[in-house]
Amino acid sequence: MKISKEQLEEKILPNFKDGEGRYITRAYEDDDNKIMFGTLEPGSSIGYHTHTQNSETMYILSGVATYVLEGGAEEVVLPNEVHYCPKGGSHSLQNRGTENLTFFAVVG
Repeated sequence: MKISKEQLEEKILPNFKDGEGRYITRAYEDDDNKIMFGTLEPGSSIGYHTHTQNSETMYILSGVATYVLEGGAEEVVLPNEVHYCPKGGSHSLQNRGTENLTFFAVVG
């Protein structure tokens, strides 16, 4: 099954999961997975949350991603690198840079 980013509806989600700023997404969902093309503008974040029922894999396309992990540890992920949050894991995502942070993510 082919999924085209341009064919997915763009949604702007302010303060997503109690984060800051705007999360801009185009997503496909079925009963088992969510496939997302995401953008966080400079200064924006996705709030800290736990993946109780699934895992998440995020491939960074552009910008610099800063993840805050359990215990407050931080992880910086650059373009062409992947962040993986296993089932039961917790994290938040922040764009502390000066350009848009774009990524491709699969939750399932």
